[in-house]
Amino acid sequence: MSNSSSPTEFLLLAFTDTWELQLLHFTLFLGIYLAALLGNGLIITAVVCDHRLHTPMYFFLLNLSVLDLGFISTTVPKSMANSLRDTRAISYSGCAAQVFFYIFSLSAECSFLTVMAYDRFVAICKPLHYGTLMGSRACVKMAAAAWATGFLNALLHTGNTFSIPFCKGNVMEQFFCEVPQLLKLFCSDAYLREVAVIVFNLCLASGCFIFIVLSYVQIFTAVLRMPSEQGRHKAFSTCLPHLAVVSLSLSTVMFACVKPPSISSPVLDLVVAALYTVVPPAVNPLIYSLRNKELKDALRKLVQWVQCQHQ
Repeated sequence: MSNSSSPTEFLLLAFTDTWELQLLHFTLFLGIYLAALLGNGLIITAVVCDHRLHTPMYFFLLNLSVLDLGFISTTVPKSMANSLRDTRAISYSGCAAQVFFYIFSLSAECSFLTVMAYDRFVAICKPLHYGTLMGSRACVKMAAAAWATGFLNALLHTGNTFSIPFCKGNVMEQFFCEVPQLLKLFCSDAYLREVAVIVFNLCLASGCFIFIVLSYVQIFTAVLRMPSEQGRHKAFSTCLPHLAVVSLSLSTVMFACVKPPSISSPVLDLVVAALYTVVPPAVNPLIYSLRNKELKDALRKLVQWVQCQHQ
């Protein structure tokens, strides 16, 4: 490959070179992928079909479930297909598409988690103004802003990344096209341009994180002041699932970003990447449905209706 040319394809890191373990990897990823499809699909269907769930909280949850489906579909199917075909290759355009949809899903999801924290803040700290601040028009505008933020950020990131020449080969130490891995293949004089975009994204993510933390400090302060134990229980039951999802998503991503280089290795990077790309989309529906009576009732009715249709 010439130093002045960009590769026509990239070689991803395989989980294993043994066929039996490749089959195990395929089966494990297939199980997690189907669980994510089923869980998020059920939530989307329940929110759409049950009029009692036509509220801002569930509207944003529906959007989050759609993003989770897109997030896990960006990386897992290609990894499963490569395991079955015993190959590591991904085309240049396929890699660009992975980067775009990965950044898009991650950015939009971060925005929606922030909006959901604001929704809980208004519901608990400013209940008298909830109808005004979280009306249908306001919710649509916030959702549109979250989707637009993800799209523009992904467009900026992908355009910047793939406008830079790759001078250091085409082999990546990851099972999908991850930007930090692509950074290692850049020409040295173009490296800082992409780093600036990454720093900008980290600042945005930090802003979302700080907003969520401040919102929940005020939420828990207000909840602990409630005289009714039933009211406190209801408030916690609507807030804790969202807080658990935020913690799961951020903890895995932050560990991947801040882990010391001394413990870094291809195998560990592979496992950590699998944790933050594969696990949250599959686990999020379970977290949201465990402590949510309204959602559990809607899902139970949906399952019963499906069973009746097949009898």
